[in-house]
Amino acid sequence: MRTVELLPDEAAERVVREAWRRLADAGLPSQARHRSPTNSPHITLAACPELTASIRWELTEAAATLPLRARCTGVVRFERPTSVLAWALELDPALAALQRRVWEAVAADSPADALNPLHEPGRWAPHITLGRTRRAGAFADRRIPGLLPAPPASFGLTILRSYDTETGTLEVLEPRG
Repeated sequence: MRTVELLPDEAAERVVREAWRRLADAGLPSQARHRSPTNSPHITLAACPELTASIRWELTEAAATLPLRARCTGVVRFERPTSVLAWALELDPALAALQRRVWEAVAADSPADALNPLHEPGRWAPHITLGRTRRAGAFADRRIPGLLPAPPASFGLTILRSYDTETGTLEVLEPRG
């Protein structure tokens, strides 16, 4: 599977990593425990089985819209197959347009049953994951609000990349030019 992700600017990345550290230090699930060298704060826009030539073409076009500004709106918890603690992002028109463009690119050249319906425009909830676990209700801990640093109020989304879940490799999707 190949994800398509946005990376925050360096200042926002530092704040997210600090949140990861604080959660881990408190013994709570944290992305800091994910030891892969490719682990970094990101916003997943979509995922697909492979980056075909047509998908890649569209993604390099989409990358030309960067950088974008993003704004955190607070802490959010998701209870899906896994429990997720995240900082939610405002879905402003520019971010919504970029995510729709990415979704349409992957959907146009991927089997429909291979796509995550939670990435579909209208269902997609932009966020930066702070912690994830298979333990239901793990983020109901009342200490969490006091543990977390203030989220970055506004920050840049600067890089579009893809992560290959099979090989563990990253690819920056540069704008053509």
